[in-house]
Amino acid sequence: MADKKEIFADGIGQIHFAGNMVRFDFMTLQPAEDGKAPVPQANVRVIMPPQGFLGAFNSMQQLIDKLVEAGVLQKNEKAAKGKK
Repeated sequence: MADKKEIFADGIGQIHFAGNMVRFDFMTLQPAEDGKAPVPQANVRVIMPPQGFLGAFNSMQQLIDKLVEAGVLQKNEKAAKGKK
């Protein structure tokens, strides 16, 4: 693992399905002119098969559940109920 590369992203700009693969476009916020909001800029794309996407989604859901349990995150009841 000595050659492990770390990539920072502020978030995911877009997720799409093309060519039978799931594609994540990660973005970072780039400085704009003084006083203006930072501009999102795509900088890395991760491509994986649908089965890999499902595995990643399940792993993320498990982590979300642990963060909620630990009190780091809170569930948004309105979002969970379809914003009624």
